[in-house]
Amino acid sequence: MSEPSIPDFPVPEPADMVFGVDSFGDVTVTPDGRRTLSHAETIRNLVAEAQLADSVGIDAITIGEHHREDYAVSSPETVLAAIASTTERIRLASGVTVLSSDDPVRVFERFSTVDAISNGRAEIIVGRGSFTESFPLFGLPLSDYEVLFEEKLQLWAELAKGGPVTWQGSVRTSLTDQQVYPPLQPAEDGTPAPFPTWVAVGGSPQSVVRAASYDFPLMLAIIGGSADRFEPFARIYRQAQAHFGHELARIGFHSPGHIAETDELAREQMWPHYKVGHARVGRERGWPEMTRDQFEHEVDHGALLVGSPETVARRIADGMSVLGAERFDLKYSNGPLPHEWIMSSIELYGTEVIPRVRELLS
Repeated sequence: MSEPSIPDFPVPEPADMVFGVDSFGDVTVTPDGRRTLSHAETIRNLVAEAQLADSVGIDAITIGEHHREDYAVSSPETVLAAIASTTERIRLASGVTVLSSDDPVRVFERFSTVDAISNGRAEIIVGRGSFTESFPLFGLPLSDYEVLFEEKLQLWAELAKGGPVTWQGSVRTSLTDQQVYPPLQPAEDGTPAPFPTWVAVGGSPQSVVRAASYDFPLMLAIIGGSADRFEPFARIYRQAQAHFGHELARIGFHSPGHIAETDELAREQMWPHYKVGHARVGRERGWPEMTRDQFEHEVDHGALLVGSPETVARRIADGMSVLGAERFDLKYSNGPLPHEWIMSSIELYGTEVIPRVRELLS
């Protein structure tokens, strides 16, 4: 039996593609490594990083939700609201909102508030997250992991349409013709405008098909291995979009990286801090300690986009071409990597990398 053909969905021109930055609010250290910043300092620095991203032409900033000591941000919407009041054009997204352990109605209220403050720049990337600390924190059983996400995504899909909601499930009280406030801002023609929603997927075909069933754009989290390994998921998504009768198949991806003036400097700056972040998670998950050779291999052949502007631009362009993607987010926070080096990386990304990627994709 032959494999189904891949539908020919339109892909935006390079000038219309979206290039963003992504942070988990990793708690950082000073450049000399002698002092670890407080969570409060880290959050204030994150706002400054977003302001710089806005000023150098980066299209979007995405902020992740965590409830752990090594990440400063537990409420992305609050940080996004602060950023909204001090920026002009940059899109403001979560990445991800852990929908399973939150109330979709409250999520909608918070994000529609950010959307109002920012005059229509808010977006949301929903997912199950790679950590589970929010479940016991909010009194939710991990045994309900699947049903919580499935039903809450169903409810979010209705809320995101912007009108009154009728919904029934098992994880919260039912809603009947319920309007939620503040309402979304209308489109230019005065009709309700759906709330921009992406679904983040780490590598499950079932999750890819689920995103397509709601006609939500797909955000691939590529944190290990090359973009080529994820091409089958992009193909499955396009096939599922065609199966469900949808007109577009919007795909984005995010990967960790760091940019400096030279390849050597970027690697030397990132390596010790990436190793620390990897070890923190690895201790919980039973991973062996990362070696320098493994790091170099991941930089040369895997998910880590580390190097000079030209090197990183070519890697991003290759990934977008392989996946047929229209959006890329650079996860610039990597362990305790210092804020000062992050700021330099963001500036190079906005002023040199993004224009070069558009040129390569033309």
